[in-house]
Amino acid sequence: MSTISFSERINEVSPQVKARIAGLLYLLTILTGIFAQGFVSSRLVVDGDAAATATNILTHRGLFELGFTVYLIEMTCQIAITALFYDLLKPAGRSVSLVAAFLGLAGSVIKTFSRLFFIAPLFILGGAHYLSVFSAAQLQALALLFLKVNDRGAGIALAFFGFYALLTGYLIIKSTFLPRILGVLSMVAGVGWLAFLYPPLGYRLFFYVAPLGLLGAAALILWLLVFGVNEQRWKQQQASAAGTGA
Repeated sequence: MSTISFSERINEVSPQVKARIAGLLYLLTILTGIFAQGFVSSRLVVDGDAAATATNILTHRGLFELGFTVYLIEMTCQIAITALFYDLLKPAGRSVSLVAAFLGLAGSVIKTFSRLFFIAPLFILGGAHYLSVFSAAQLQALALLFLKVNDRGAGIALAFFGFYALLTGYLIIKSTFLPRILGVLSMVAGVGWLAFLYPPLGYRLFFYVAPLGLLGAAALILWLLVFGVNEQRWKQQQASAAGTGA
């Protein structure tokens, strides 16, 4: 199947179907992120204790590897969501939707790359002969350092997702086919994630910002899964945008 033929088939899918797929993938993104971060990482990584962290990783190697796999599933879903939202929100502003998509993809790439540092401790603590020049304590400290870099990389990605949420919220408010309150919630969450432009502030405010982000995400997911988009208004706004060249 040619690329053009595949693209045409995608375009033939109704916006209602795309909206529900986006809602399902968004839900999967949230659930996988909570599992990998809240259950795996938080359970195995002991902040400030390299020895305990190393012991946990080696004792629960399978769980740690599962966490890495789930992280990758999370980011695969995030990239797919970004593409779907670009297509869904184009009628509200093609240029803004394109910029939002690039920012969302940038955040996804940064966060995906940071996960290499998450899996690195398995190689550092794996007992390879070429690492024998380091003491056990040094290897444990290095493993914890890589996990810290992973967290910081994810924090940098959140700043990009903040800009993405702001633009997405603006497009939802400007659209005629989704409730404006969903856009408002997205913009509020976006402002919160922008705290990660200065990471110390972002991590300090995380437990205040995260509930706002989850509230906005839950509302949007629920709406997309239950109601989708107003397909008639979507097509009307798309036709209007095409007529004005917007």
